[in-house]
Amino acid sequence: MHPRQLFLQHLAPTSPNPLMLEIDRAEGMYLYDPAGKPYLDLIAGISVSNLGHRHPRVLAAIQGQLDRYMHTLVYGEYVLDPQVQLARLLAEQLPAPLESVYFVNSGTEATEGAMKLAKRYTGRAEIVACKRAYHGSTQGAASLMWPKDFTQAYHPLLPGIRHIEFNCAWCLEQITENTAAVIVETVQAEWGVRKPIGNYLQKLRERCTAVGALLILDEIQVGFGRTGSLFAFEQYGIVPDVLLLAKAMGGGMPMGAFVASREIMQVLSENPILGHITTFGGHPVCCAAALANLQTLLDTPYVAEVKAKEALFHKLLQHPKILEVRSAGLLMAVDLGSFDAVMKVIHYCLEQGLISDWFLFNAESMRIAPPLIISEQEIEWACGVILAGLDAL
Repeated sequence: MHPRQLFLQHLAPTSPNPLMLEIDRAEGMYLYDPAGKPYLDLIAGISVSNLGHRHPRVLAAIQGQLDRYMHTLVYGEYVLDPQVQLARLLAEQLPAPLESVYFVNSGTEATEGAMKLAKRYTGRAEIVACKRAYHGSTQGAASLMWPKDFTQAYHPLLPGIRHIEFNCAWCLEQITENTAAVIVETVQAEWGVRKPIGNYLQKLRERCTAVGALLILDEIQVGFGRTGSLFAFEQYGIVPDVLLLAKAMGGGMPMGAFVASREIMQVLSENPILGHITTFGGHPVCCAAALANLQTLLDTPYVAEVKAKEALFHKLLQHPKILEVRSAGLLMAVDLGSFDAVMKVIHYCLEQGLISDWFLFNAESMRIAPPLIISEQEIEWACGVILAGLDAL
């Protein structure tokens, strides 16, 4: 059977009409099909491949770790060099008191761990989340989702979830002494890239502190340089109690983490012990890849170049059919006004060898989130293809 037939017959479906793009290999900015046709990846596997595909330093770290050991025991018992070196380097980049790292396999697992941590540390049950935010698809993380279009079929989910509007100052009054935690994306990604307005995050930080609720910042999509700083919250003058990381963390390997102070994190180790456990979280090969990924981001100018590349996209994406371009660094939403227009442009781009996508809670906008290594020439070519697709509407 052809791989496409096997795909349809044996892989569990996630949508009625998958793109069915067959990938043979990948390198740098490009994916290649079996015929050798290149596709410029303008979404980086949904904000994952910030250093592009198969970065040499990440590959070397993976190979080196494969030659030493892979899985040894469930997370948290053995002293494994890739884990401790990654945790140390992460802590060095983060402000105090974010110094204790719990490694997991994905963003949704980071969310789940943080929800448990907040309930255990505060002794409270209520969690406040923002509408049109996405924190994962497991049942706990999915409980945070509103609207309920993607979750209603699986109800009942977790009780005790309150939803507020992002960037709504008066909504912060709904955060009370009953609230264990507020979980918010530093930049709302799946709503089509919505940044905090004014001093919203500072007011949120102040409210959480005042009522004793933990502030959990989800940087699963925007972490590791995507917005022009290593972590997006650095641009807003606040420090969260818990930070969620994943996607770009592993350099292409499955990797996530939630980070807090040692005081907060230690509650998972007692009353009861093993308050949160994972078999493959912090897998040595993934940690080695993540360490090389972070070291490379620190050693290269890619993060510093994000703002200039963002500006170039804005300069070039001028067209009567573009209603607005919203951006936070190299996370961008090109508003075309309708899902039909977005899908037509996406399919036109795919035919030309350019990969894009849409947003979960904003189907009227086209997603742009390329690897940070994208060149000016590649930006110019990609924007030219998008404009031609708009001309063809």
